[in-house]
Amino acid sequence: MDFNRNINYKQICITNRHLAEGDFILQIQQVLTGSGRPDMLVLREKDLPEEEYSKLAQKVMQVCHENNTVCILHYFKDTALKLGARGLHLPYQMFMELPGNEKNNFKIKGVSIHSKEEAVNAQRAGASYITAGHIYETSCKAGVKPRGTGFLREICSIASVPVYAVGGINKNNAIECIKAGASGVCMMSGYMKKQL
Repeated sequence: MDFNRNINYKQICITNRHLAEGDFILQIQQVLTGSGRPDMLVLREKDLPEEEYSKLAQKVMQVCHENNTVCILHYFKDTALKLGARGLHLPYQMFMELPGNEKNNFKIKGVSIHSKEEAVNAQRAGASYITAGHIYETSCKAGVKPRGTGFLREICSIASVPVYAVGGINKNNAIECIKAGASGVCMMSGYMKKQL
């Protein structure tokens, strides 16, 4: 799974344990040591109760640490703080409502945005990076029209922080996102369903 690595851009693995066919932790381990390994991993398992997420996060953070991969926790800010996570990724509204002193607990602050206005506001509020999507059709947003690379190009043109394309990204269309100005791409199925 080499996503045109001759062109320099970042890859982010977005997790979904429901897509992994075998042991989830083993899947993460192999994703982080295989070809096309991601630069960062976002542990996005928001259907879990926070206590269960915390237990899973400890294991995943350890695997990421052992493989020198940045681990970003998702949604559960208190768990992220308690576990000493370097990074936290939040939906736009949650990020905007988070007090500045709490944002400062994290070195890396990611925000999901879906419009130019949200991109501008997230940057002003201290986002380290933004994810823009969804760009292509994806089962995660079944029946919802994708925003396309035109939207991505528009966001990248006004962004002062790295923009990562998300939604339906694969090895065949990743390069289109980079050409639109993205610093990198986020992929879920490509990593979680990867045959290892």
